[in-house]
Amino acid sequence: MGLIKRFLKLTTYGGLASAGTFFYTTRNDIFVAMPPTDPIFQSAAHRKLNPSQNPTTHDLCIRKVPLSDINPTLLEKKGKLAEAFCAGVWSGWGYAIQRAILAQKYQGPETATHLWEPSELKSSTYDVGTLITDHFEVIEKTPERIVVRCGDSPRNQGIRESDGLFEMSAVVKPEDGVAEFALKSCFFQGQGTAEGQPMPPHIVWLHKQYTKLWAETAIRNVFRQ
Repeated sequence: MGLIKRFLKLTTYGGLASAGTFFYTTRNDIFVAMPPTDPIFQSAAHRKLNPSQNPTTHDLCIRKVPLSDINPTLLEKKGKLAEAFCAGVWSGWGYAIQRAILAQKYQGPETATHLWEPSELKSSTYDVGTLITDHFEVIEKTPERIVVRCGDSPRNQGIRESDGLFEMSAVVKPEDGVAEFALKSCFFQGQGTAEGQPMPPHIVWLHKQYTKLWAETAIRNVFRQ
């Protein structure tokens, strides 16, 4: 979570955008409630990585885009839209500062098989097993969604003190004339028994602002040229 706080400080004081501009630009990124029956809570990954079923900090951010604004080549084959949205998350400038911080600390011979460069992150199809900047690992992929494990280095495959699942999805809804993009997060303490949620309220708020930034920069990778 320190990366989120550091990023937002750099954003605020570095002049990337004023607060007013940020909230206006992300006004269409809407958070909706996640019911207890949400598939991420019932997934095999969540059951395995959170064996004590500790409390979670979770959220779901939705961004709808008219189909007329989408690059038509991404609609020709199922799965291409979700891949492009995912690639936009990791290669976009919304992730640039965190990517640079992680690269400075962890890029080297031991992580040479991970995706680090923006060009790699933009061109990847994010198949299961893809490793991203020593912090994310793709553990599930369908034509509409890609799920990564987060919270620690993928080199740590065991039960972690801090863990999480992050899902990027793209669903075409021709009856509504839109594509619905979503970022879903689920964080938890994997080891032992937790007495409360893994994030305090102010970090939850910061995380949501970061999520909106990722959503808004990621969709730029799916727009019609």
